[in-house]
Amino acid sequence: MPMWSQPPPPPSSLQLRRPPPPLPHRPRRLRSRLSPIAASQDPLTALSRLLWGRALPPSQLVLAVRHGWTAAWGLLMRQLAPSDPATGAFTRTPSRFPAVVGTPSARLHLYVGLPCPWAHRALLVRALLGLERRLPLSVAVPGDDGAWSFTPDSPDALYGKRKLREVYASARRGGFEGRASVPLLWDAERREVVCNESIEITKFLCDLAAADGSAGGLDLWPPELRQDIDRWCGFAQSQEAYDAAAGELFAALDRLEDHLSGSRYLCGDTLTLADVCLFTTLVRFDLVYHSLFRCTRRKLVEYASLHAYTRDIYQMPGVAGTCDMAAIADGYFGALFPLNPGGILPLVPASCSPEALLEPHGREALSSSAAADAGGGGNGRQLEATSASN
Repeated sequence: MPMWSQPPPPPSSLQLRRPPPPLPHRPRRLRSRLSPIAASQDPLTALSRLLWGRALPPSQLVLAVRHGWTAAWGLLMRQLAPSDPATGAFTRTPSRFPAVVGTPSARLHLYVGLPCPWAHRALLVRALLGLERRLPLSVAVPGDDGAWSFTPDSPDALYGKRKLREVYASARRGGFEGRASVPLLWDAERREVVCNESIEITKFLCDLAAADGSAGGLDLWPPELRQDIDRWCGFAQSQEAYDAAAGELFAALDRLEDHLSGSRYLCGDTLTLADVCLFTTLVRFDLVYHSLFRCTRRKLVEYASLHAYTRDIYQMPGVAGTCDMAAIADGYFGALFPLNPGGILPLVPASCSPEALLEPHGREALSSSAAADAGGGGNGRQLEATSASN
């Protein structure tokens, strides 16, 4: 039989195997919608486009998220910023340790947070009175959970704790409950809280500086002005940007503008604790309160006397170093996520820049001490402070 007429050989075992089934065909449209998930740096955006394309999410989902977020927001704000049930106005939680009781030891330590205006009061008085060496400092930062925390860049210089709450809890008497707030004046020798009420801490620091002689003649709490100081401090505290309705707030700013147009400081020619309390609010106004707290009728820079007054105090020795605008912005816009869920930090307004705050304020003409200085008189550090911008 010719070779070409022979029957073909039987198939090998390899030939007998059934080929694998073809992969299921994936529609080209689905493949094109899945590809962004693998390629995108933003998985949430890719997922939303996979689910809904470029259309809006379903209205039921939008409503559910909106109501859920509103309920969660209300729950958080009841704890973060408690309000008066009758008026809805912010009600500051009373300090757990509102006054200095007895005589603390000589080993004191001050805890502050740079965004907080109340802690800024204590930090500012410490700088103005030259207490940096006498009073060691630890700076807490807002944690992701909203609690004051410490980091390697900003540690607890006394105990190395991770949270300020741990410092409160380390008191010998123990049993601490409530908010771990700043400022905190701590007795390191007795391991106990001295005070965590800002105005009382500043008054104590004034007495401490007077006893040590570190103030160089600057008295922020003179006996003859204490009644006026208490009146102005109470006024400033109840009219802060986030405490009052917009109408009351701007009426208060109008009154302050009128008063300071003819007086260098709140109590005349003398810088006092009343000015410290007001300054720590004003220096945050355009940066934080105007936008985040919707105090948008006017900016501080639109008040000629108030802005010049703020610049006057900012230019005193040691004050600028206590005003960290980036930390203030991050502390409010970054940490108060119920008010700024996106966490977007705004640019610092031009009116809050160091260059703007160092512009001449021209308020020396309002002070009678300027004339005394020109004639060769003066009282040491008080005159140095009031004319530091020259």
